[in-house]
Amino acid sequence: MIIAFDFDGTLVDSYSCIEEAFYRALEREYPWLPGKRSIAKLLTKLELQFERPKFGKTGRKIRPPLKIFQGRFARAWFEERAKLTKPLDGAHEVLKELRDQGHIVISFSAEDFIPGIKEFRLRQNGLYDLFDDVIIFGKGVSIKDAFSLVRKKYGNETFVWVDDKPWRFIGNGDENTEYVWMYFPYTARFVTDDILDKIPHLHVIYDLWSLLDVVKRLSV
Repeated sequence: MIIAFDFDGTLVDSYSCIEEAFYRALEREYPWLPGKRSIAKLLTKLELQFERPKFGKTGRKIRPPLKIFQGRFARAWFEERAKLTKPLDGAHEVLKELRDQGHIVISFSAEDFIPGIKEFRLRQNGLYDLFDDVIIFGKGVSIKDAFSLVRKKYGNETFVWVDDKPWRFIGNGDENTEYVWMYFPYTARFVTDDILDKIPHLHVIYDLWSLLDVVKRLSV
């Protein structure tokens, strides 16, 4: 099988640290600026709007919500966020086990709008070398484009797609795709029955260890 993982909210908790990362980035780039805590709270509210279902639910290309999420300050924020991010329980062990079982394990996630930052974040959390490949969609590459690339490189065997944002599944994948919603509290509040009803072959897990059971069932 080809088993593809999203990053934020699927393998790591990178949401609970967003505000602190903004504060640290402001400290780095604008040490003279007053009210940095308040500004960090405001930026956090803006960033979290980007996680809502309107992003990624179609084949369109993803764009940054504001200019502030590009450039030097954005890089500082992503770097601080990476330092504060915590892998979810079992992240490393499950990836290793799936590869040991002979599956193709890939990172399949949205870009961070700064060149090289996704790889930096994966490496910072010790995950990069656990993947057979890293596929990134976003600017210039839609989810459909990224999926087509996976098929071109690895063929038509069962594609198991693990993501905490199930709206990305809608209209993407093919008849050999199994969709695994990794329940993550922050993004789960945006998930509705209407979204889930549109997804065939849907599996729901509440921790990464449970993915091993899903893969075992699919292997029978």
